[in-house]
Amino acid sequence: MKRVDLPLSHLSLAQKLDLMETLWAELSRDDTKLESPEWHKSVLENREKAFKDGKVTTSDWEQAKKRIRKRVS
Repeated sequence: MKRVDLPLSHLSLAQKLDLMETLWAELSRDDTKLESPEWHKSVLENREKAFKDGKVTTSDWEQAKKRIRKRVS
């Protein structure tokens, strides 16, 4: 496989986040190729318990992205 070199140091934080989002969308198209490590299960269980106990809240993904972009721009 040929390595792809990108001028990452020239990109803004917002551009880097956008690039990450694009890469993740591409990688996650076929979720059968993605294997989660075992420790993910315990992390997810802990987060689910915290949510059920009212210790954390959720956000709509589009709203969350807007908040993140606002912070980094």
